Amino acid sequence: MSTINVTASQWSGGWELEIDEDHATQVRILANAKQQVIDYLDTVEPDVDHSEAEIHIIPELGDLTQKIKESKEATARAIELQAEAGSKNREIVRELRAKHLSVSDVAAVLEISRGRVAQLEHAQG
Repeated sequence: MSTINVTASQWSGGWELEIDEDHATQVRILANAKQQVIDYLDTVEPDVDHSEAEIHIIPELGDLTQKIKESKEATARAIELQAEAGSKNREIVRELRAKHLSVSDVAAVLEISRGRVAQLEHAQG
């Protein structure tokens, strides 16, 4: 599968999509950009199936571009940390229950609800 990075620049009629220095197309709504790139590439290279290509639309929004990138990176880190916390919580709940602490006591120790303790105790993973 090929990866295609497309730079999207806003203009009065929508977005200019620069695929490379020789290929560009336009789209009115950014949400339609990936499909527009596929359609364009299918037109210029009809013998190639572009539907499986990994297309990254990179909007050029001046100073906001870096802020958006940082926000996406922070969100990805938060998702990873959330998964790690869930795994640790499941492990701790199981260890506390193995020490014969009641569901109520585990809930008090971890400052979570009894229902959450039950969810963590029986969760897979």
